[in-house]
Amino acid sequence: MGKLHESIDGRLKDFIEGQPVFFVATAPLGAEGHVNVSPRGLPGTFAVLDSHTFAWLDVTGSGSETIAHLRENGRITVMFCAFSGAPNIVRLHGRGRIVTPYDEGFASLAEHFSEQPGTRAVIVVDVERISDSCGWGVPRMTLDGHRDLLGPYFERKGAEGSVAYRVEKNRTSLDGLPAYDYDPAGE
Repeated sequence: MGKLHESIDGRLKDFIEGQPVFFVATAPLGAEGHVNVSPRGLPGTFAVLDSHTFAWLDVTGSGSETIAHLRENGRITVMFCAFSGAPNIVRLHGRGRIVTPYDEGFASLAEHFSEQPGTRAVIVVDVERISDSCGWGVPRMTLDGHRDLLGPYFERKGAEGSVAYRVEKNRTSLDGLPAYDYDPAGE
């Protein structure tokens, strides 16, 4: 049976911070747009900031759907599943916002995370609804380890190459919505 919670603290906070992966769901307002679900899981890149705020360090990737959808409407759901230990699923529903390296407040937010090559933003979620459910249908799985590919890829590109990559691949979403469309280093 699902349960609503007033805040992210105690057992919920420990559960969230103990998961090696989480999933982010966003969608554009238009019915013809694509719903997006993205996995996240680089070690040291997510944190519960307080009892109603969650954030993660967003590293440059092949797309920018989450950023585009948050810019358009802010709606977001973040889901954590227990793949080992006791079964559990936690969902954080709320409003997300993007804080880029060029924005005021980025440096203080970035202090919560490990430094990552290719960082393009911190995504901050103001959590409005917190729930957990049984997770009985989620399989048990063993973590073999994290992939060490993204960091070295953007290390090889360097700062200028990372900016060029974002300019080329992250300006708009699949549906043509503005995404990471302002990068002064790429102007």
